[in-house]
Amino acid sequence: MEQIRQDFLLELLRTPSPSSMEMEIQKKWINYVTPFADEIITDNAGNAIGVLNKDANFKVLLAGHCDEIALVINRIDEQGYLHFDKMGGINPKAAIGMKVIIEGFSGAITGVIGVNAQHHGGIKDDFGLEDLFIDCGAKSKEEMDKYVQIGDLAVYKREPELLMDRYIAGRGLDNRTGAFIVAEVLRRLSEKKINVGVYAASTVNEETNMGGAYFAAAGIEPTVAIACDVTFATDYPGVNKNKHGDIRLEKGPVLAKGAPINLKMNKLLEKAARSLNMNVQYELTPRNTGTDADKMRLTGRGVPVSLVSLPLRYMHSPVETASTKDIDEEIDLLVKMIEDLTGHESLNPLED
Repeated sequence: MEQIRQDFLLELLRTPSPSSMEMEIQKKWINYVTPFADEIITDNAGNAIGVLNKDANFKVLLAGHCDEIALVINRIDEQGYLHFDKMGGINPKAAIGMKVIIEGFSGAITGVIGVNAQHHGGIKDDFGLEDLFIDCGAKSKEEMDKYVQIGDLAVYKREPELLMDRYIAGRGLDNRTGAFIVAEVLRRLSEKKINVGVYAASTVNEETNMGGAYFAAAGIEPTVAIACDVTFATDYPGVNKNKHGDIRLEKGPVLAKGAPINLKMNKLLEKAARSLNMNVQYELTPRNTGTDADKMRLTGRGVPVSLVSLPLRYMHSPVETASTKDIDEEIDLLVKMIEDLTGHESLNPLED
């Protein structure tokens, strides 16, 4: 990955973007995309969308969500400790002993998630989020009220790190990697002659309600939509491959197969992969995908969808880990597939 591109990805990963508070990261995304997009669209959900070839009738929507899971403050006790619930799929066990950044109403403030010392019995086996708390160093509720309100959001205070110069580890790779990928696909396509309109969307709220994807697809009315998300890698100790499948880092992008997925879109993606001599992997999504694809599919008169995912280790933890090679290959795959479109393709599975 080129250094300037890697720097942009790392900047996205450093930027807190809890679901429902994605404004800062969206502004950075827009600043990056503006030089090569024909147009930038925003909407009332908070989506940021870069457009190429907007007059084309055949429109491809790429959606990578920029929001991350978070903690939401639900109580400040009399001693000034903060209690919280989850905004998205927080794992209580991963939260123990972590530092957090609270996006307080008067500015960001650092805290730590306290844990009972093992000498005092440690933490109980069946604990939940309601048993945890954040210590910001305040001495009272009155002092804490000057910095934090009920409903303020917090994310883990983690810097992204490179592992062996091949993997990236940190919080929120789910799915700021997707927002990065759709931006890079747009940049690469801006240098080519394409026959279709391309709408690269950094969507919001996927971790909580997928409303951003709905707004984006309802507004654009695409011919086809592709969700660019992450999926569970199973190539580390303790994972039951018989139950969860065999998905590995550096083995290529992952295509979904199942009822929500348009068969013709997958064939186009597979054709592009063959042209690039690229391996792809597969995951099963029998009923729904659990991604932006589900909401985009059900907008307007219905939108054919596919899902291209990045293999990710340690999902929804502070140390999510992905391969830069897989990121580059997913970008290559999407660029090739879209570049090859004539704009006259039928996505009706009953038509030849």
